[in-house]
Amino acid sequence: MAVEKSGLAYGLNKGYNKLTARDPKAKISRRKGHLSKRTAFVREIVKEVAGLSPYERRVIELLRNSKDKRARKLAKKRLGTYVRAKRKVDELTNVIAESRRAGH
Repeated sequence: MAVEKSGLAYGLNKGYNKLTARDPKAKISRRKGHLSKRTAFVREIVKEVAGLSPYERRVIELLRNSKDKRARKLAKKRLGTYVRAKRKVDELTNVIAESRRAGH
């Protein structure tokens, strides 16, 4: 994505244009943290087999009793950051909704 040099000694694109511009390949480090299909599948299977952790069960209980703020505070204490806690509470809210749909 390099800009073509103008060949002039002044201006934004000053300089002698002796090289053809090339776009370097994206670094692998830019992919760090990207969820692969395989990892997502494995996590889903583990969640299915192992079930919920004790703190997740407690958060669900708090959500069922409409204590959303307390549930978020508990999740934050366990997970470390408020953003992770909000994401986890949303995920567990979806779990509750799915269990209602399934009729359990």
